[in-house]
Amino acid sequence: MFRHAVVAVGLASALLGGWAFAWEPAALRVVEHEVEVDDWPHACDGLRVATLSDLHVGSPFNGLGKLERIVSDTLAAEPDMVLLLGDYVIRGVLGGSYVTPEAIADELDRLVAPMGVYAVLGNHDWWDDPERISRALEASGISTLEDVAVPRSRGDCKFWLAGVSDLWEAPHDVERALSRVPEGATILAFTHNPDIFPEIPERVALTLAGHTHSGQVALPWLGRPIVPSAHGERFAIGHVREGGRDLFVTSGLGTNILPVRFRVPPEISLVTIRSQP
Repeated sequence: MFRHAVVAVGLASALLGGWAFAWEPAALRVVEHEVEVDDWPHACDGLRVATLSDLHVGSPFNGLGKLERIVSDTLAAEPDMVLLLGDYVIRGVLGGSYVTPEAIADELDRLVAPMGVYAVLGNHDWWDDPERISRALEASGISTLEDVAVPRSRGDCKFWLAGVSDLWEAPHDVERALSRVPEGATILAFTHNPDIFPEIPERVALTLAGHTHSGQVALPWLGRPIVPSAHGERFAIGHVREGGRDLFVTSGLGTNILPVRFRVPPEISLVTIRSQP
């Protein structure tokens, strides 16, 4: 009986280890999310935004082949806009192999959307070479919005898209990012680190962010043991509403430090923004 129990525990451990260190990090899914936002214009109701964050190309199971799948699945979803939320490269990921920004940007070059493809940089990009990464993205037709906003429109749908630079490593000047936006205009903001959300003013309809990887591990009953946030699980994943402001955090696509994901599969988050009835 004891021997059987030991064998069962060993098999269960092997299965869980295979799941967490191989199967789930290599997985990929497109998940539809609907976020209802106050003051979102009815002319823009149903805007579909593909959010790709924390690609960490070169981390285990996340090479250029995986990036090709991510781009193809994003295109197949036919979003209105694609937002890249930073951390394209890797720094210090166990078992990883560095992939150049140019190789990453060459694959991202295939991304197209009616209302454009835009990017911000993450902390790993700043630790690596932010100017080189920005140049590579721009050469592939992807505009990098670091503390700057641009107007977007399609038909009667009009809003401003504001990129806020990384909280940890960049100026992250929210006031500067919104300085060009006329009073009363609708604003959709995106940034790498959701911990900046308390600094986002109410005039921003919705903020999109990544960075947390949603902890990479979510244990039943125990939650997420490690979330790279000063706020614990408060901004770990999904739609957060605080003080009349809205935030959506995607769980991202790659891995950081340890190549593990457990009950937090890599995800292309397709966010459909809904106006109030």
